[in-house]
Amino acid sequence: MKELKQLNSAQVRRMYLKFFEEHGHTIMPSASLVPVNDPTLLWINSGVATMKKYFDGKVVPDNPRMTSSQKSIRTNDIENVGKTARHHTMFEMLGNFSVGDYFKNEVIPWAWELLTSDEWFGFDPERLYITYYPKDHDAYNRWREVGVAKDHLIADEDNFWDIGQGPSGPDTEIFYDRGQEFNNLADDDPENYPGGENERYLEIWNIVFSQFNHTPEDTYEPLPHKNIDTGMGLERVVSIFENAPTNFETDLFMPLIKQAEDFSGTKKYGENKEDDIQFKIIADHIRTITFAIGDGALPSNVGRGYVIRRLLRRAVVAGKKLGIDEPFLAKMVPTVGKIMEDYYPDVLKNADYIASVIKSEEDRFSATLNGGLNLLNNVIAKAKQDNTNEIDGRTAFKLYDTYGFPIELTKEYAADEGLTVDEDGFQAAMTEQQNRARNARDMDNGMGVQTDLWTAFKDESKYVGYTDLTVDNAKVIGLAHDGKQADEAQPGDENIELIFDVTPFYAEMGGQVADTGDIIDNYGKKVGRVVDVQHAPNQQNLHRVELTAPIKKGARYKLVVDRIRHLKIEKNHTATHLLDQALRNVLGGHTQQAGSLVEEHYLRFDFNHFGQVTAKDLQAVEQMVNEQIWKEIPVKTVETDIDSAKEMGAIALFSDKYGDKVRVVKIGDFNTEFCGGDHVKNTNELGLFKIVSEGGVGAGVRRIEAVTSSDAFKYLQDRDELLTQSAASLKVSQIKEVPHQVEVLQNELKEAQKQTEALQAKIAAQQANNVFANVQDTKAGSLIAAEVQVAGMGQLRQLADTWRTKGLSDVLVLATANAGKANLLVAVSDDKAKTGVKAGELIKAIAPAINGGGGGRPNLAQAGGKNPAGIQDALSQAKEYLDK
Repeated sequence: MKELKQLNSAQVRRMYLKFFEEHGHTIMPSASLVPVNDPTLLWINSGVATMKKYFDGKVVPDNPRMTSSQKSIRTNDIENVGKTARHHTMFEMLGNFSVGDYFKNEVIPWAWELLTSDEWFGFDPERLYITYYPKDHDAYNRWREVGVAKDHLIADEDNFWDIGQGPSGPDTEIFYDRGQEFNNLADDDPENYPGGENERYLEIWNIVFSQFNHTPEDTYEPLPHKNIDTGMGLERVVSIFENAPTNFETDLFMPLIKQAEDFSGTKKYGENKEDDIQFKIIADHIRTITFAIGDGALPSNVGRGYVIRRLLRRAVVAGKKLGIDEPFLAKMVPTVGKIMEDYYPDVLKNADYIASVIKSEEDRFSATLNGGLNLLNNVIAKAKQDNTNEIDGRTAFKLYDTYGFPIELTKEYAADEGLTVDEDGFQAAMTEQQNRARNARDMDNGMGVQTDLWTAFKDESKYVGYTDLTVDNAKVIGLAHDGKQADEAQPGDENIELIFDVTPFYAEMGGQVADTGDIIDNYGKKVGRVVDVQHAPNQQNLHRVELTAPIKKGARYKLVVDRIRHLKIEKNHTATHLLDQALRNVLGGHTQQAGSLVEEHYLRFDFNHFGQVTAKDLQAVEQMVNEQIWKEIPVKTVETDIDSAKEMGAIALFSDKYGDKVRVVKIGDFNTEFCGGDHVKNTNELGLFKIVSEGGVGAGVRRIEAVTSSDAFKYLQDRDELLTQSAASLKVSQIKEVPHQVEVLQNELKEAQKQTEALQAKIAAQQANNVFANVQDTKAGSLIAAEVQVAGMGQLRQLADTWRTKGLSDVLVLATANAGKANLLVAVSDDKAKTGVKAGELIKAIAPAINGGGGGRPNLAQAGGKNPAGIQDALSQAKEYLDK
């Protein structure tokens, strides 16, 4: 047998690309995992996915021969990651592509040369097996011509690439025989062959001969230009060169697994099958998360953001199963970067940013996860106590909805304890929530449900609200109610919608809420009220109204916008532009608007920023906005083409929504933005700007709420009243004395707390002398078990520290009851913890007695419960457990 080369992942990647570069191919960079201008894909999921524009003829490549190592994500089989040898969420696909250039006669000899030549991969030909489509005689003959033995060529009907209408054709797959030592099947097993489901014959390369067009008539017509599309999994090939049992023992994953071992402290890869699954999950998922965030995706509750969030949460839970209780994933980003630095240097360059995103999300989930784990442990304990052996579906849904537990994680935890989950009940609760959400959306935004009611309506409707808030002679040109077009509407009709030829009412857009106001007839009588305005399919302003008198299509009416409300909204909209710019100036140019809401009495502004916004920075932002107000800067608007607007330096927040003509709002030299909303004429109209709250609303997204003008004055007036009341309560004559008096009271409180803690410690020490004197013998070693009267878990831990320092017994079990709740603590000497007695296992065994659950390290564990009456049972069970 030919000796196998020793190549690492970077060498394999470079060798593949170099080979095809020497054969006239252009090396294409690995594209972003986030597809660009391709709504059909959630992620880039293969090498050819980035080449679609060339293969479908939309773009002609500079060179019809291309090669790449393309990072890819596939998430259709997340649950199997870690449980198999080769499932990954992110992988690299090595590929070479021909757009109407070479075909079988060229690609097959090149493939054989790359695989077997000593200059390149140098595989032993005897180790390689080829499958081909039975009717593809050209491919069979070409493989024979390059030297492949007959018994290494296998006909397989599955070797035909076809995904429906469009390009299709036969393919040929190449397998590497890893040897009998990898054989996991009996010799006569029907799957024991190259192409079957087995571990011995590893598929390493697929070459697709795209030569037919699958027509709508379900026929296959020859393509005028035949193409080549190949895919070789880097992780699989590296496992061969590094003689790794699975992909995970290669240099692409082992540094991450080793780092996870260090975080765990007690678990080692290769010692336990279940632990190995968790190590693999962590190593796989952190790679995917790191690259996805590096390419611009962010954790969220939808789309790719949900994929990131789900993978991160799965990795966190895997860590907890390995005893990793602190946030750890962000610390692994530099390791990913070092592994991939040869071809992806940007990961290390952006490591701090990527880690900050992961840390933010990880901290949020860890907080909710701990609460969820406590609930789940209690549920499991109760299920066992009641002998139901099942977690009900609504509880599983609460874990999902409140704590972020995917149902798969709940099932995994339950299975570990020998329980099942009522999945039907879970789905029922999920459906109820979806229906509630759908109903809420219908109530809040009836226009969100698209129909063909207004699709064909193309008559022009002009908006004049930028300058006029009243229109005297507006004509009804479109009318509908109860979901149908009509000529008139009456009070009591449902869902009345009107379109006027001219209107002063602003349609909700860009965060600015719609105008409200009145519809008045020629006699000065109010016939209805505009309660909402949205855009019709052809962009006319569509008014939702409530009638007090009949209204007719073709008739003319006076339209009056609620002026005071409109002017307040204008002030708040201009304030969002000032706030947006101030945030950029103070926090940095990386901040971007992530959403806004401009209401009558307040504004809400979301922006991208990782980490906290300090009080000092927030104060600087607020001061900067107010300075622009007090400078009395004219606010000007101009309508122009998009290129001219960009030359003006206008910030395009939602560029995909802009047409040929755009509206630009310019606030002196301070801020210039694309905007179709309503604004003041001068910043002095805002009067005052005040931030009322700031906080995080998601990973990397912060939210500011603020008020302007009279609402800002009222906010400050209310706070002044609170300070006045506080001064009276503190018995100080002036408000400025309040902070000092509060500080005096705090110091007095701290002193009182110190005295209380000292007394409690003294009482605990006195109890300890009595408790520690009662040592019991068990089969597993000496035991001290007692109930003590202390303040809580903190003092139980202090007692345990004293016990450990003095080495008073092998095992310590303490309990205390406070305010209707019970706390348990188990401590095990370090020597005994190494030889079999685990604190975490003991606490799980006795915690159900107090209707609680808990966990911890081998030498220290704790639990809480709601049944103090069960404390003595728990202590008795501890001795019984150690006597087994």
